[in-house]
Amino acid sequence: MNKDKFENFDPESFQLILKSKEGTKLDRKLKITSQEKIAKTIAAMANTEGGELLVGVSDHGKLIGIDPEEEMYMIRTANEKFCKPSAILDFRTIQYLDYDSNPLEPLEKYFLIVKISKSPGIRCMDKKGNLKYYIRKNDRTVSVVGI
Repeated sequence: MNKDKFENFDPESFQLILKSKEGTKLDRKLKITSQEKIAKTIAAMANTEGGELLVGVSDHGKLIGIDPEEEMYMIRTANEKFCKPSAILDFRTIQYLDYDSNPLEPLEKYFLIVKISKSPGIRCMDKKGNLKYYIRKNDRTVSVVGI
């Protein structure tokens, strides 16, 4: 992994993001396990107000870390394959030094922040090939019928 392309993120700023509640504009993912599911979240955020995905953190704010290149691949592929048209995404890979385990030798952890631009009109393809319209309602992704 080329460490030159990662941003260092100060602990205070990262803690501020971690303390933010999930909602219309923020969703945390431990990792991306389903391209179809993440595509629904992407489409819903784009259709509502835009927002951010934080990947590598549990729903309860536990710092796990991820392989950012693998997660970017999953998200990009999901966006291209399932979102019609594709949403506008901006990726930031964050390197975070976790001093909690060992203060003398901090553990490097990597996280991904995906900014999803507001762009109403994005539909998401389901397993049967039908295009559905999703929005964010609080911290949930919901299907809207009749749009």
